[in-house]
Amino acid sequence: MQDSFEVIDRAESNGAVFEVLKYPQLKGGSDVRAAERIFFLQSAGVHLKIVRVTLTNTALRNEPGTLYYMHGRDLRMKASTGGGAWAAFKRKKFSGESFFVNEIHGSGCVYLEPSFGHFILVNLDDDELIVDRGLFYAGSADLNITAKMVSLSAAVAGGEGLFQTSIKGTGVAVLFSHVPLDELQVIELKNDTLQVDGAFAMFRTGGVNFTVQKSSRSWMATSVSGEGFLQTFKGTGKVWIAPTEEIYKSLSTDKGLAKLALPPGSMYGRETGK
Repeated sequence: MQDSFEVIDRAESNGAVFEVLKYPQLKGGSDVRAAERIFFLQSAGVHLKIVRVTLTNTALRNEPGTLYYMHGRDLRMKASTGGGAWAAFKRKKFSGESFFVNEIHGSGCVYLEPSFGHFILVNLDDDELIVDRGLFYAGSADLNITAKMVSLSAAVAGGEGLFQTSIKGTGVAVLFSHVPLDELQVIELKNDTLQVDGAFAMFRTGGVNFTVQKSSRSWMATSVSGEGFLQTFKGTGKVWIAPTEEIYKSLSTDKGLAKLALPPGSMYGRETGK
């Protein structure tokens, strides 16, 4: 079974080994109607992936519903509020994460639900990571998962909502991504500014502040520039962006596909809605 996997990412923390595994090839089930879809997926380089966590007298925190199967000595599941009832309420109400979190304790291997999406392993060393809602998938049990309020401008004009998910502590965080790891860009800021035209900034470290600002100082310049408002990140730290995410979203609809056929930034497309 394990020989059918290819390890594409790996991280360790406090007696736990996190691995992202890829099925190099799906050979099809008993229903031959799936063969056509499998053929096009594999022709496009899209592979099924799964997260494996090997525990040695330690614990894993995972979102409810993500467990696939597990085996080992004395593995046991616990339900936790992950920092108290108030922290759980804020996490559920504001960041879109679950009220209760699952914890798996003991020694053995835990496999989480597979996906054709992508998984990213991020090592935290007494640090904070702020991610979009719903991206936290699993992580070291010692990590603190709470809701973090963003600025009013980011909530109103940024399309991210009033709260995002804050991940604090030391350990490994497993994040879900719509784009592969090698298509992400990590921008390092040193008391600097990053501005993004779109909602493809996925997560950032705690020292980076997130607001939304006009693309130009004057409203006249903003209205004629075609850019409108820009997601703005200031401070010292890192920002992970996924420039190809918007392309994949466009490819998934007929309207978006037609827009990609126009010149980049085409005002014709904006005016007609094509």
